[in-house]
Amino acid sequence: MEKGTNCFPTCHTVFLAWTWLLLLSWCCTGAEITCRSCSSPSPSWPSSSPRLRQEQRQAPPLRGLRSWPGGRARGSAGAAAAAEPLPGGEPGGRGGPRGAPLRSAGAGGGAPGGRGPAAPRTRRSSEGRRALPAGGGRGVPAGEGQRGGRAQPRGPPEEGRAARLRGAEELRLGSTTFALTGDAAHNQAMVHWSGHNSSVILILTKLYDFNLGSVTESSLWRSTDYGTTYEKLNDKVGLKTVLSYLYVSPTNKRKIMLLSDPEIESSILISSDEGATYQKYRLNFYIQSLLFHPKQEEWILAYSLDQKLYSSMDFGRKWQLMQERVTPNRFYWSVTGLDKEPDLVHMEARTADGHTHYLTCRIQECSETKRSGPFSRSIDISSLVVQDEYIFIQVTAGGRANYYVSYRREPFAQIKLPKYSLPKDMHIISTDENQVFAAVQEWNQNDTYNLYISDTRGVYFTLALENVKSSRGLEGNIIIDLYEVAGIKGIFLANRKIDDQIKTFITYNKGRDWRLLQAPDTDLRGDPVVCQLPFCSLHLHLQLSENPYTSGSISSKETAPGLLVATGNIGSELSYTDVGVFISPDGGNSWRQIFEEEYNVWFLDWGGTLVAMKHTSVPIRHMWVSFDEGRSWSKYSFTSTPLFVDGSLVDPGIETQIMTVFGHFSLRSEWQLVKVDYRSIFSRRCNKDDYQTWHLHNQGEPCVMGERKIYKKRKPGAQCSLGRDYSQTVVSEPCVCGQGDFECDYGYERHSNNQCVPAFWFSPSSLSKDCTIGQSYLNSTGYRRIVSNNCTDGLREKYMAKMEKCPGKAPRGLQIITTDGKLVTEQGHNATFIILMEEGDLQRTNIQLDFGDGIAVSYANFSPVEDGIRHVYKSAGIFQVTAYAENSLGSDTAVLFLHVVCPVEHVHLSVPFVAIRNKDINITAVVWPSQAGTLTYFWWFGNSTKPLITLESSISYIFTVEGMNTVTVQVAAGSILIQDTKEIAVHEYFQSQLLSFSPNLDYHNPDIPEWRQDIGKVIKRALAQVTGIPDEQILVAVFPGLPTSAELFILPHKNTTERRKSSEDDLEQVVEVLFNALNQNLVQFELKPGVEVIVYVTQLTLAPLVDSSTGHSSSAMLMLLSVVFVGLAVFLIYKFKRKIPWINIYAQVQHDKEQEMIGSVSQSENAPKITLSEFTDPEELMDKELDTRVMGSISTIANSESTKEIPNCTSV
Repeated sequence: MEKGTNCFPTCHTVFLAWTWLLLLSWCCTGAEITCRSCSSPSPSWPSSSPRLRQEQRQAPPLRGLRSWPGGRARGSAGAAAAAEPLPGGEPGGRGGPRGAPLRSAGAGGGAPGGRGPAAPRTRRSSEGRRALPAGGGRGVPAGEGQRGGRAQPRGPPEEGRAARLRGAEELRLGSTTFALTGDAAHNQAMVHWSGHNSSVILILTKLYDFNLGSVTESSLWRSTDYGTTYEKLNDKVGLKTVLSYLYVSPTNKRKIMLLSDPEIESSILISSDEGATYQKYRLNFYIQSLLFHPKQEEWILAYSLDQKLYSSMDFGRKWQLMQERVTPNRFYWSVTGLDKEPDLVHMEARTADGHTHYLTCRIQECSETKRSGPFSRSIDISSLVVQDEYIFIQVTAGGRANYYVSYRREPFAQIKLPKYSLPKDMHIISTDENQVFAAVQEWNQNDTYNLYISDTRGVYFTLALENVKSSRGLEGNIIIDLYEVAGIKGIFLANRKIDDQIKTFITYNKGRDWRLLQAPDTDLRGDPVVCQLPFCSLHLHLQLSENPYTSGSISSKETAPGLLVATGNIGSELSYTDVGVFISPDGGNSWRQIFEEEYNVWFLDWGGTLVAMKHTSVPIRHMWVSFDEGRSWSKYSFTSTPLFVDGSLVDPGIETQIMTVFGHFSLRSEWQLVKVDYRSIFSRRCNKDDYQTWHLHNQGEPCVMGERKIYKKRKPGAQCSLGRDYSQTVVSEPCVCGQGDFECDYGYERHSNNQCVPAFWFSPSSLSKDCTIGQSYLNSTGYRRIVSNNCTDGLREKYMAKMEKCPGKAPRGLQIITTDGKLVTEQGHNATFIILMEEGDLQRTNIQLDFGDGIAVSYANFSPVEDGIRHVYKSAGIFQVTAYAENSLGSDTAVLFLHVVCPVEHVHLSVPFVAIRNKDINITAVVWPSQAGTLTYFWWFGNSTKPLITLESSISYIFTVEGMNTVTVQVAAGSILIQDTKEIAVHEYFQSQLLSFSPNLDYHNPDIPEWRQDIGKVIKRALAQVTGIPDEQILVAVFPGLPTSAELFILPHKNTTERRKSSEDDLEQVVEVLFNALNQNLVQFELKPGVEVIVYVTQLTLAPLVDSSTGHSSSAMLMLLSVVFVGLAVFLIYKFKRKIPWINIYAQVQHDKEQEMIGSVSQSENAPKITLSEFTDPEELMDKELDTRVMGSISTIANSESTKEIPNCTSV
């Protein structure tokens, strides 16, 4: 986990993106500056849907990951955030607006390694800061240009007088200023300082064009004298080359890589001599982010804009494609000591089946046959995180996210949170010291998180602190208000929400005990501070700087253990207005106020010296230096002309002791780089007489994390330089174990009496399922020693888990689930079953699994079934899957009902063209393939908003309204849903007649639904034109198949229901007119030039005048005719094994409603006659109908139905 700002001491790559604000006085704010190659000291976590997030940076590695819900989270404690690249961010963006935040585009890895520049961050706003009172306060630097008093020192009177004397003089630091001439218009810059005694500094300045959304100009500058002078290198990289990004190898700072702007060209420039010379290489892909190997300086991974992952083993000169469809920010280099091969890559990618998987492969052997999947099932997208000894993934099943962890590359185990935590969001704060620190937002939380801490394997989590404050950063990322103090293990600060108030708490034992911060005894003026716990305390802002050019609201250093500097306030709760700067020299036990306004405070000379610069938007020329842990401050000028400071670059550990300040003298001036050399303020090197010892303690208790520790510090006021060989020389000895060294074990909760008691949902008698008869297991006492706690003896024996023999246990809590959590699978595909058991002996329990299709498997124990049992179903249907577990002490059974479906491809709605009002009709949905398993049918009639739902493919329905009525059916098979829609004309009565055509029409019949619809319209127009009958009384439906045939429906005139008798007579007259025209061959149409088609009346009349009344004068005769007709039809069907297409429509209606049949419509004997044998076989009609579906259309009129068995789903 990143401690404090933790900027990599040997490399400083800084991003400057400045935005001038034209005020009344034409003054400007600072430019945005962000360290590019060192770790971002501000952890932030993008949050969205539950996902794991993480990012890797230059060494040291980023710690933390964003959730599993939605993005990697990291509190101020050092969690770093992975954020999607934005325009103007890391590679993948195209520059960004002036002052806009930029985001890292790299994915993280669990080992020290680098992804080019680290995430750029947004500069803190100076708006709303309280103005400094005139003259300043006691001990507070007055406004620039004024002299203020000094805080009364706590040393001898002579020391106080010396401090005041130093503040009265004009002290000056050695400095030089260099202007980047010609770059006044450039609004972004990236700076790299090599370190390691190297005097080379590289600066890349850019002009981002807002209208074009890209970089239009760039300049590359290089200094070889620590920033005293710079040389412009545009001619060495190409005068027309526009550069967008600068990368540095984390293992060899002499190796530099520049990326050209992809809007102009895709190329890289490589230097092996710290940027003195470059070689240019063109690329056939566009780089979005880079990930450098933590050990091998030549090895690089590149992620492209089209989600492909490339690898290079020669520092970018040649590239090889590794994998496609890789998830952004989800690829990682191997971790030394854990992964066998140094060139192994962990990645998350979508496979051919569309699911996301965790894959690993070597960079030169990443073909499909060489890749492996350490986790057998698919995982949630953006959930893979490889970090230190741990690998985290997320799998959502049944609407709940399940989290899995692999410790030291062991098989994945499901993470165990308290049973009813039900997390909405989860962030891994730290994986240091073989333990996971996590923040979990539970189901009843909105703006707070609960902190949990794990065992060594990262599986079992216990509660450490409830309701920790969270906020959303400028990039939409979630920030957890948690900070880990650098240099001392076990000390954390957290802002907790209590009764709508935010209060700061501190722990010295990794979250077991928390307490409020004691406020300072006196203020800056020496007046007593009245603040009584718990009603009043000190509260701190715990966000680290989002840009390393500022110190952030809180900071500490590994090389200065116990020294904390933070912005905060005294009162009942945390405030954002009345703030000051406070310092603690003893690890948070006591605090002093050092400034009344916000200041940036840096640790210089290995943390032995503090340098402060006022955080303001007005020009300044002074900084403040303290050699006694902030007790007194001396004011130094670093430039003769006041400078609008955009940021400062501090190298805390190099011998040169140089600081670079970036800024502008005026609104239109070039970048000014002020090199500040503070060697002159040190009179000499420190010797042994300049040091004193400091004992770490917790409110007087000398044992912290089971140890007594003694540190070596420089004596306050000793104005000597620590140097590179400085060592803290920590003396440590173990303590006797007490209650404070133990936390509650998983399933236990701490009560008011300080005892760990089982939670209501936890059964302490539940044994480990891995425990088998004859073996032993560790039986928890409800306590576990805090990880990294080094205490010995004392209560250790009492609280440590006891080794006991494994008593046998009968199987209990047997469950069957599928790997994807679904109860539907496709026929011919693998269905994978997972068998779970709450209690029982895994090694001595027999398992039998019956798949329900006549196949069953048996296993002697649970070992072969841990990764799931696969089975392929050959047919569709609902199968009862039964698991049976048995040992010598008992048995248990579990049942699961699995729906096996064959994906449906097409549905044809078979309906009559015309129906009688208030008489039920049968409607059938014909599905292809026919054996698709259990299907659900949703039927919509007319304008109804609520469907009728059936499991049958047919339904009876009564239409009550005359006119055109719509019928829609949707068929659901698993996740597939298809539908078809038809219209039915509903009337009180109607007549119909079969039509045939001259043979030349068959030659032009493509037999597709669209053609039949258009021909029907043409016939309708021809009939209306010849007879003068209104269009609304004619309906023509053309049948599929050959020879071409159709059915003519003669409908009553609208609004004639009241005049039933006269309307029937009118309809008879219409029929007579139509038949006369047809019999005289008057009805014909031109299909195309030279092709005339004649319409005839066929011999048979299928649908005579239909009526709902019972008083017809010819009812007896009609009944007799109906019986004869039905008998003839049955005989013909049986004889010829065929189905007459025009019977289909009415067959279901006529089945038990023969009494509705009325006398046949009279026909002329001169009408052309077509025998039944001439009609196309209905099986052929159905085949043709189904074949036409590939042409993208389904008939909305044709309603023939086939009894032919449709092909089944192919078995695999």
